[in-house]
Amino acid sequence: MRTQKRCMGYVAIVVDDYDRAIEYYTQKLGFHLMEDTPQPGKRWVVVNPNPESDCNLLLAKASNERQAGFIGNQCGGRVFLFLQTDDFWRDYQRMKDNGVHFCEEPRQEEYGTVVVGGFKFEVQR
Repeated sequence: MRTQKRCMGYVAIVVDDYDRAIEYYTQKLGFHLMEDTPQPGKRWVVVNPNPESDCNLLLAKASNERQAGFIGNQCGGRVFLFLQTDDFWRDYQRMKDNGVHFCEEPRQEEYGTVVVGGFKFEVQR
């Protein structure tokens, strides 16, 4: 009997512009563009930090003012996503060199080295 693996497949991130979001996630954060498929009135845009990962970010363009209000504030001001890496300092320095804004300096916690990034998109009107 085959068992079904359960995992988080997609986490939707509300953005104001597909192309700006793709550029940010791929060029600044080093994610991979997995899919960019046009659909009626929208696009199915998927990125992830590792092509072998089962968890993907779905970049979803806000379709109204209410949704636009959540851009850059997906989780009410709390840390929303946690990116794990096998080399913290390599990835931190690369992101910093690419213009990623961090809200603090890296710090050591009992579970590892951490830093909070401010991955915010401003709504363009």
